[in-house]
Amino acid sequence: MEMIFGNALTPREARKSLRAAGGYRRSCPDDGDASYQIRLRKNRTLYDRLGVVDIRLEGDNEEELDTKKGIIVSNIRMGFGHYRISMAMASAAHALGYTPYWLDLNSFPKTAATKIISRQNDLYSKGSRLSKNPIFNRLIWEPLNYTGFKKLTYNASDQETSRLLAPVYQNIPEQIPVIATHAWPAQAAVHRGMKRVIEAIPDNWPMALHLAEGAIHTVQTHNAYLGYRTLNGFYGDKPLKPIPSDQIFYTGHYIDHELVSNIDADCTRRLDRIEKKKPVRFLLSIGGAGAQADIFEAIIRFLLPLVEEGRAALMVNVGDYKNVWEEMAERIPGLGENSVRHFNDFGEASTFAKNSLDNDMTGIHAFYHKNIFEAVYITNLLIRCSDCLVTKPSELAFYPVPKLFIRRVGKHEMWGAIHSAEIGDGTFEVRETAQVISMLSLMIEDGSIIGDMCENIKQNRTLGIYDGAYNCVRLAVKEMD
Repeated sequence: MEMIFGNALTPREARKSLRAAGGYRRSCPDDGDASYQIRLRKNRTLYDRLGVVDIRLEGDNEEELDTKKGIIVSNIRMGFGHYRISMAMASAAHALGYTPYWLDLNSFPKTAATKIISRQNDLYSKGSRLSKNPIFNRLIWEPLNYTGFKKLTYNASDQETSRLLAPVYQNIPEQIPVIATHAWPAQAAVHRGMKRVIEAIPDNWPMALHLAEGAIHTVQTHNAYLGYRTLNGFYGDKPLKPIPSDQIFYTGHYIDHELVSNIDADCTRRLDRIEKKKPVRFLLSIGGAGAQADIFEAIIRFLLPLVEEGRAALMVNVGDYKNVWEEMAERIPGLGENSVRHFNDFGEASTFAKNSLDNDMTGIHAFYHKNIFEAVYITNLLIRCSDCLVTKPSELAFYPVPKLFIRRVGKHEMWGAIHSAEIGDGTFEVRETAQVISMLSLMIEDGSIIGDMCENIKQNRTLGIYDGAYNCVRLAVKEMD
């Protein structure tokens, strides 16, 4: 790749990008001549809720492809973030009368796509775990996530590698619009020749990692828009030719319809609980890398006696990492035996979340689901009945719920917390454990902290800040200027 948005790479940089892709071609079979016949299957978790139909390469057809009202939601599973954003896109598409087809390029074991993505996922997970080491984090992990992925040359390598992912799209009609929640499925769709490709960029820190020339890029904040539009810092201090205005749009936050449509009701419930001095409901969303295990353990230890006193209630979602819960329950006295486990029963867990909207909640509730869709989506349901979400400032930084941000995993996440703090729906990034405990204590003692966030969320709703998923769908079907 020699040019990116009209910006020329040096011959040496172009050759390097080709060599990087060549390494994947040698280690992963090139299936460019394969003809993958797609199969459509109702998603067992999300079809009834969001109308999601999975695109598979095996099994029987359960649906017919709708070329008039269908939208491909294309993603990769790397952590929960890209799945969560994809669910928001599917939810918005369904609400607007379209059929969302779920295409995970990391779900077809025999393809080059899954081999490549799985390898990258393993490397990223390993880096996240190693980031617990402050020296590795300072010298390698944070610079890679902050400046390494920002370089235009990094995108050049990815653009070449993503050609190997394109065959999965081969038998999908090219006129069906694609919304991709990662650069690779967007790049692959462009290489395949799909006519309308939207790439929903997740981060608030502009990086060349997320470019997919030929696609329409969307961003969640005005800061990200200007940074991407000008390709600011993508080639050191050198000014670059900008992305054309018809290839990048500010849309707002990518949020599910069922969350956006219930913002006022859910915030009113929170304010009512604050006024009546009900237990403050904290939701902990814990990933599997373990980079923040020490902070989460300290949070739970602090909250346990407050739960017993009826001043707090605790929900802990460990996603599909049951080992994370088992390790915490073993380390923290009283956690395991005093918790209600909502494990691998999505119907029961969903009912708990629904009933908790208007009923009292006490105690500790733990959630684990082996199914990845259930593991991710239960957080959405629990957000509605929580008072404060405790999370790192990743994709959840943009969700319309009061948030306490703990230490990031990768410096690029810093800007998610900054944005949330500035629009008033979350705290700044609270990096040290003692400060986290202090913030939790303040939230419990002073209801105005969460109360002010609720008022800001309602105000942000009137400004369309949380309408990004709807706007991405409208762009995909050409209903937005």
